[in-house]
Formats: sequence, C-alpha cells, structure tokens
Amino acid sequence: MTLSEHPSSGFTLADLLRLLSESAGVPEGIDLEADDVVDTPFYRLGYDSLALLQVTGRLKREYGLMLPDTIVADAPTPRALLTVIAHARAA
Repeated sequence: MTLSEHPSSGFTLADLLRLLSESAGVPEGIDLEADDVVDTPFYRLGYDSLALLQVTGRLKREYGLMLPDTIVADAPTPRALLTVIAHARAA
C-alpha cells in the first residue's frame, strides 16, 4: 500500500514532505519523490532530530497538533510519523 494519504487523517505524505523541505531543505542527492521514501528512515533521507523538531513545531502552529518531543525516536520513518499524526488528529 502506498501511503500518499493516511486514510484517517487527511494529512498526506506530500504535506509531510513539504513541511520537511520548507523547514530543513532537501539534502543533496535525496529524491523525495522515490517510491520507497515513506519507509526510508529520516536519517537516511538526510533529516536529523533538529529537522524533525522543526516539523513538529510547524505541525503545532499550522495544524494545532501537540506532538511529544520523543516523536523523533518514536517515528523513525515518514510512514510512522504519518501514523502518529493521524492518531493525534483523531484525538
């Protein structure tokens, strides 16, 4: 199953990748359009914990989502983060 949109949240992979690229840029040599990007660990995509914390800050400001700082360890891939976002939006 490709995860262009998490079925219960309406928050898409494209939304997440947009926030990542706007917050931390796109590392050289990384293809965010690749089919396997959803299951690729953030560190392999060139995003560190600071980049993910910037994204969680934007999620709070733009979507009203309060995600714990531990999200960096709890959601190591875009798919995992989309699942956390879906649960937060459903709560």
